[in-house]
Amino acid sequence: MLCAKIPIMNTATQLYQQVTVTAAARLHMGFFDLTHTINHASDRSFGGLGLAIDSPCTKLQLVTSDQFNIDANGSESAVKIVENLVKSFSLPKSFSLKVLQKIPDHAGLGSGTQMALAIGAGLSQLFNLNLSAAQVAAASMRGRRSGIGLGAFSQGGFLVDSGKIAGELPSIDARIDFPDNWRVLLVQDSTHIGVHGAAESSAFESLEPAQNTLKKMMFEHMLPALQRSDLLAFGAYMRDLQAYNGDYFTPIQGGHYASQDVAEVLAWLQNNTVACVGQSSW
Repeated sequence: MLCAKIPIMNTATQLYQQVTVTAAARLHMGFFDLTHTINHASDRSFGGLGLAIDSPCTKLQLVTSDQFNIDANGSESAVKIVENLVKSFSLPKSFSLKVLQKIPDHAGLGSGTQMALAIGAGLSQLFNLNLSAAQVAAASMRGRRSGIGLGAFSQGGFLVDSGKIAGELPSIDARIDFPDNWRVLLVQDSTHIGVHGAAESSAFESLEPAQNTLKKMMFEHMLPALQRSDLLAFGAYMRDLQAYNGDYFTPIQGGHYASQDVAEVLAWLQNNTVACVGQSSW
């Protein structure tokens, strides 16, 4: 969600003096096709699904200023993102950035991508650049494996991406409204930091392609269950998807889930009639 304030109509380079951007977190519920990884020749690799959620969120403010300043509020990525975008789009350093709220880093909620897209959207409005989310993602090196973060920022809802084609960002193949009466409970282990950065790239490089795919299950069963708001069926198919991903990533994360404490909570929830559980990203 983007809110721009105080329009200035007498300049060709700056449309606003102040821009506020809010970007919701996203859940990445897993990949349905791991038969080809980034190091193996294929028309497509990956292909995943996810959901935009309304909390937590990243909220930031950009203001025109004679002094270039970044108040990152502890964000690991904000400064680097700004530097990349300024260089990529030849922007003057005539603004200040303040991160008011941020999605927790490395918690499986898409913090880096949402921060990049929020900053890019704000700069696009501030300097009247008309940038797309895809242009911002490419300039800030986001969306390398999944398009769910881009889709969550631009469209919201429950999303399925196409998988990555060499040289292109993944696109959204399907978007479905999430049922109004379904709720998401986030269970987080504050002592666990998810695999990220160079370690994440190395992790993917070390994995061999999976031997099968869940495409048919996804499109013929799971998505129709969501469309008819059948939580029990959707939860059963999600369990299959999570098992598929858990088996694949076990060599890296040490089990089906990255945190043993979270795994115990999810087992308790399932034993107490919760229909659908799973891990987001790492």
